[in-house]
Amino acid sequence: FFTTKERGKGTGLGLATVYGIVKQSGGYIWVYSEPGRGATFKIYLPRVDEPVEPLVRREQAAVRARGTETVLIVEDEPTIREVGARVLGKLGYTVLEAGSAEEALSLVESQGHAIHLIVTDAVLPGLSGKELAARVHAKRPAIKILYTSGYAPAVIAPHGVLEPGTAFLEKPFTIEDLARKVRDVLDTPLA
Repeated sequence: FFTTKERGKGTGLGLATVYGIVKQSGGYIWVYSEPGRGATFKIYLPRVDEPVEPLVRREQAAVRARGTETVLIVEDEPTIREVGARVLGKLGYTVLEAGSAEEALSLVESQGHAIHLIVTDAVLPGLSGKELAARVHAKRPAIKILYTSGYAPAVIAPHGVLEPGTAFLEKPFTIEDLARKVRDVLDTPLA
Protein backbone atom coordinates (compact mmCIF):
# COMPACT_ATOMS: atom_id res chain seq x y z
CA PHE A 1 0.00 0.00 0.00
CA PHE A 2 1.13 3.55 -0.59
CA THR A 3 -0.19 7.09 -0.25
CA THR A 4 -0.45 9.92 -2.73
CA LYS A 5 -0.77 12.45 0.09
CA GLU A 6 1.90 15.07 0.66
CA ARG A 7 4.32 14.49 3.54
CA GLY A 8 2.65 15.55 6.77
CA LYS A 9 -0.87 15.49 5.26
CA GLY A 10 -1.93 12.12 6.62
CA THR A 11 -0.84 8.56 6.19
CA GLY A 12 -3.25 7.34 3.51
CA LEU A 13 -3.84 4.12 5.43
CA GLY A 14 -7.58 3.77 4.80
CA LEU A 15 -7.26 0.86 2.38
CA ALA A 16 -4.56 -0.77 4.50
CA THR A 17 -6.85 -0.52 7.52
CA VAL A 18 -9.74 -2.13 5.62
CA TYR A 19 -7.41 -4.84 4.34
CA GLY A 20 -6.23 -5.60 7.90
CA ILE A 21 -9.79 -5.85 9.23
CA VAL A 22 -10.90 -8.09 6.34
CA LYS A 23 -7.87 -10.41 6.64
CA GLN A 24 -8.26 -10.59 10.43
CA SER A 25 -11.87 -11.67 9.83
CA GLY A 26 -10.79 -14.47 7.47
CA GLY A 27 -11.92 -12.69 4.31
CA TYR A 28 -10.33 -11.21 1.22
CA ILE A 29 -10.66 -8.23 -1.13
CA TRP A 30 -10.98 -8.32 -4.91
CA VAL A 31 -9.93 -5.11 -6.71
CA TYR A 32 -10.59 -4.08 -10.32
CA SER A 33 -9.15 -0.80 -11.55
CA GLU A 34 -8.86 1.08 -14.84
CA PRO A 35 -6.95 4.34 -15.37
CA GLY A 36 -9.36 7.25 -15.62
CA ARG A 37 -12.34 5.08 -14.65
CA GLY A 38 -11.71 4.39 -10.97
CA ALA A 39 -11.62 1.21 -8.96
CA THR A 40 -14.11 -1.35 -7.71
CA PHE A 41 -13.47 -3.16 -4.44
CA LYS A 42 -15.40 -6.29 -3.52
CA ILE A 43 -15.05 -7.56 0.04
CA TYR A 44 -15.69 -11.22 0.78
CA LEU A 45 -16.20 -12.33 4.38
CA PRO A 46 -16.82 -15.83 5.73
CA ARG A 47 -20.44 -16.84 6.10
CA VAL A 48 -21.76 -17.20 9.65
CA ASP A 49 -24.58 -19.69 10.15
CA GLU A 50 -24.99 -19.38 13.94
CA PRO A 51 -27.36 -16.76 15.34
CA VAL A 52 -25.59 -13.62 16.49
CA GLU A 53 -25.94 -12.70 20.15
CA PRO A 54 -27.08 -9.09 20.67
CA LEU A 55 -24.56 -6.67 22.15
CA VAL A 56 -25.10 -5.84 25.79
CA ARG A 57 -24.79 -2.10 26.35
CA ARG A 58 -22.56 -0.94 29.15
CA GLU A 59 -24.68 2.00 30.25
CA GLN A 60 -22.47 3.17 33.13
CA ALA A 61 -19.03 2.49 31.60
CA ALA A 62 -18.33 6.09 30.64
CA VAL A 63 -19.58 7.42 33.98
CA ARG A 64 -17.15 5.22 35.93
CA ALA A 65 -14.29 6.07 33.57
CA ARG A 66 -14.09 9.74 34.52
CA GLY A 67 -10.84 11.40 35.54
CA THR A 68 -9.01 14.65 36.18
CA GLU A 69 -5.58 13.80 34.73
CA THR A 70 -3.99 15.47 31.72
CA VAL A 71 -4.07 13.45 28.49
CA LEU A 72 -2.19 14.29 25.29
CA ILE A 73 -3.83 12.92 22.13
CA VAL A 74 -1.43 12.45 19.19
CA GLU A 75 -3.33 11.73 15.97
CA ASP A 76 -2.66 12.96 12.43
CA GLU A 77 -6.33 12.66 11.40
CA PRO A 78 -7.99 15.85 12.74
CA THR A 79 -11.49 14.37 13.04
CA ILE A 80 -10.35 11.43 15.18
CA ARG A 81 -8.19 13.72 17.32
CA GLU A 82 -11.02 16.24 17.86
CA VAL A 83 -13.60 13.60 18.77
CA GLY A 84 -11.21 11.95 21.23
CA ALA A 85 -10.41 15.31 22.82
CA ARG A 86 -14.09 16.24 23.11
CA VAL A 87 -15.02 12.87 24.68
CA LEU A 88 -12.19 12.90 27.22
CA GLY A 89 -12.80 16.57 28.01
CA LYS A 90 -16.44 15.81 28.85
CA LEU A 91 -15.23 13.07 31.19
CA GLY A 92 -13.23 15.62 33.21
CA TYR A 93 -9.75 15.14 31.73
CA THR A 94 -7.57 18.06 30.70
CA VAL A 95 -6.80 17.33 27.05
CA LEU A 96 -3.91 18.51 24.89
CA GLU A 97 -3.81 17.77 21.17
CA ALA A 98 -0.99 17.20 18.68
CA GLY A 99 -1.21 16.37 14.99
CA SER A 100 2.28 14.85 14.81
CA ALA A 101 4.94 13.28 16.99
CA GLU A 102 7.09 16.39 16.64
CA GLU A 103 4.27 18.62 17.90
CA ALA A 104 3.70 16.18 20.78
CA LEU A 105 7.38 16.32 21.77
CA SER A 106 7.17 20.10 21.92
CA LEU A 107 4.11 19.88 24.19
CA VAL A 108 5.84 17.32 26.42
CA GLU A 109 8.83 19.62 26.72
CA SER A 110 6.67 22.58 27.76
CA GLN A 111 3.99 20.68 29.78
CA GLY A 112 5.85 17.45 30.60
CA HIS A 113 5.30 17.12 34.33
CA ALA A 114 1.58 17.85 33.96
CA ILE A 115 0.96 15.11 31.33
CA HIS A 116 -0.13 11.78 32.76
CA LEU A 117 -0.96 9.86 29.58
CA ILE A 118 -0.23 10.07 25.86
CA VAL A 119 -2.79 8.45 23.56
CA THR A 120 -0.92 8.08 20.27
CA ASP A 121 -1.59 6.51 16.92
CA ALA A 122 1.02 3.78 16.43
CA VAL A 123 1.47 4.82 12.79
CA LEU A 124 2.19 8.51 12.29
CA PRO A 125 3.89 10.42 9.48
CA GLY A 126 7.49 11.14 10.46
CA LEU A 127 8.22 9.61 13.86
CA SER A 128 6.09 6.58 14.73
CA GLY A 129 4.16 6.28 17.98
CA LYS A 130 6.84 3.90 19.28
CA GLU A 131 9.63 6.41 18.48
CA LEU A 132 7.58 9.14 20.16
CA ALA A 133 7.18 7.01 23.29
CA ALA A 134 10.91 6.25 23.41
CA ARG A 135 11.81 9.95 23.23
CA VAL A 136 9.19 10.89 25.82
CA HIS A 137 10.31 8.17 28.24
CA ALA A 138 13.95 9.26 27.92
CA LYS A 139 12.98 12.54 29.62
CA ARG A 140 9.68 11.78 31.37
CA PRO A 141 9.50 8.05 32.24
CA ALA A 142 6.36 8.52 34.39
CA ILE A 143 4.17 9.44 31.40
CA LYS A 144 2.04 6.46 30.39
CA ILE A 145 1.41 5.54 26.75
CA LEU A 146 -1.71 4.15 25.08
CA TYR A 147 -1.31 3.21 21.41
CA THR A 148 -4.17 3.21 18.91
CA SER A 149 -4.21 1.85 15.37
CA GLY A 150 -6.49 0.73 12.59
CA TYR A 151 -4.24 -2.29 12.26
CA ALA A 152 -4.99 -5.30 14.46
CA PRO A 153 -2.34 -5.93 17.16
CA ALA A 154 -1.38 -9.24 15.52
CA VAL A 155 -0.70 -7.41 12.25
CA ILE A 156 1.50 -4.62 13.62
CA ALA A 157 3.27 -6.50 16.46
CA PRO A 158 5.65 -8.46 14.18
CA HIS A 159 6.90 -5.17 12.73
CA GLY A 160 8.15 -3.98 16.11
CA VAL A 161 5.49 -1.31 16.52
CA LEU A 162 4.11 -2.83 19.71
CA GLU A 163 5.75 -5.04 22.29
CA PRO A 164 3.66 -7.73 24.02
CA GLY A 165 1.76 -6.29 26.98
CA THR A 166 1.70 -2.76 25.56
CA ALA A 167 -1.50 -0.76 26.19
CA PHE A 168 -3.34 -0.82 22.86
CA LEU A 169 -6.78 0.22 21.58
CA GLU A 170 -7.79 -0.96 18.13
CA LYS A 171 -9.63 1.44 15.79
CA PRO A 172 -12.45 1.83 15.28
CA PHE A 173 -13.38 2.05 18.95
CA THR A 174 -16.45 3.28 20.80
CA ILE A 175 -16.58 6.21 23.19
CA GLU A 176 -17.00 3.71 26.02
CA ASP A 177 -13.96 1.73 24.84
CA LEU A 178 -11.82 4.88 24.78
CA ALA A 179 -13.03 6.07 28.19
CA ARG A 180 -12.52 2.67 29.82
CA LYS A 181 -9.08 2.05 28.28
CA VAL A 182 -7.78 5.52 29.24
CA ARG A 183 -8.95 4.93 32.81
CA ASP A 184 -7.44 1.42 32.89
CA VAL A 185 -4.04 2.65 31.68
CA LEU A 186 -4.01 5.57 34.12
CA ASP A 187 -4.91 3.23 37.00
CA THR A 188 -2.23 0.63 36.14
CA PRO A 189 1.00 1.09 38.12
CA LEU A 190 4.19 1.64 36.12
CA ALA A 191 6.24 -1.52 35.65
